Amino acid sequence: MLPQEIIRKKRNRGILSKEEIQEFIRGITDGSIMDAQTAALTMAIFLNGFNNEETATLTLAMRDSGDVLSWKGMPGPIVDKHSSGGVGDKVSLMLAPMVAACGGFVPMISGRGLGHTGGTLDKFDSIPGYQTMPTNELFAQTVKEAGCAIIGQTGNLAPADKKIYAIRDVCGTVESIPLITASILSKKLAAGLDCLVMDLKCGNGAFMDNLEDARKLAKSIVNVANAAGCKTSALLTDMNQVLGTTVGNALEMQEAVEYLQGRNKDKRLHQITLSLCAELLLTSKLADSIQEAEEKLNKALKSGKALEIFSKMVAMLGGPKDFAEHSANYLPKAKVVKEIFAKKSGYISGMNTRNIGLALIKLKGGRVRSDQKLDYATGFSDFCQIGDYADAHTPLCVIHAQSEEEWQEAAKDILDNIQISDKEPAASACVIEKIG
Repeated sequence: MLPQEIIRKKRNRGILSKEEIQEFIRGITDGSIMDAQTAALTMAIFLNGFNNEETATLTLAMRDSGDVLSWKGMPGPIVDKHSSGGVGDKVSLMLAPMVAACGGFVPMISGRGLGHTGGTLDKFDSIPGYQTMPTNELFAQTVKEAGCAIIGQTGNLAPADKKIYAIRDVCGTVESIPLITASILSKKLAAGLDCLVMDLKCGNGAFMDNLEDARKLAKSIVNVANAAGCKTSALLTDMNQVLGTTVGNALEMQEAVEYLQGRNKDKRLHQITLSLCAELLLTSKLADSIQEAEEKLNKALKSGKALEIFSKMVAMLGGPKDFAEHSANYLPKAKVVKEIFAKKSGYISGMNTRNIGLALIKLKGGRVRSDQKLDYATGFSDFCQIGDYADAHTPLCVIHAQSEEEWQEAAKDILDNIQISDKEPAASACVIEKIG
């Protein structure tokens, strides 16, 4: 089959056959299909869509483009969580060791930043020595001994997705339900999971900025994953504001460590993290109720067991053995660190979260090219939340930049994208609903 004819067929709104999709994925994997052709097909899918059968076929073809792991003999369920992407979303960093502390085993295969959203791998790359691309053997050993491992698409796991993922990021084809479904699930199914919980972000900082689209994506992922034999549910969570108090790779890593230490526990971040963890424990039968699950998770945090597992995972994957105790000594720091204040006093009534994510990219904390080297130190800390009161003494956030010029540009972005009101806004739910 000629790749250009497959592209032409989808461009003209045709339905691709199982054989055509499998052939195209084989070509992406072995390099016989050019990046330009991959970009053309993903744009055709973005514009004209895939039906359920096409999406399922694409997902399984991408899964089968490489190895599929087996965890036979493990003493507990193989579980994972995935987020559709947000700004300040560092939930995975805490969730994996928390669930592992409760008896689950978490082989988390994550991605890098995509569009305006931050990537879990980029956060771990801020840790000196940490191997986000270990061998399959080290990956498996870490999961078995530590209870969790957060890595990238190492070795030969879903290699077709790795290529497509990088192309989508720089070619404007990120926000496609079939492509997102296939990308997420090809990695997760290749990891040999028993159970998966999806964190579907909804709001102006998510790829799905309205509830209807978020529900469609959730149902697509839940249906395809369950049909493939992986017990899956989804929580729709709010992304109309920065999640937690930091945006930026090293800054988010520091916030996650402090969370596991029992310090700096942002209320919304904690509620979303706890809800996703509890859903995983319930689905995998590690708890009989949400209440029991939350009790186990809070105990894992208070006892220090979750932090201990995080520390062991980091050390086994090449990071400093004392990283959890002295993370601030290891993480990179920006040259210019200054507060930014609102031009008038009032309540934070809203923010354009997507543009705040784009502001991080301008600080080189995110990518404009797939091969770009990131600056892990830049970003925002002490970030305001909707409902907070800002005045001359309470900053909107602290900007971490490498020059005064970059700081000034970031300051303008922050001021332009945070709304101030005289009236305190009504509180909104951070966990919206469950699907599946």
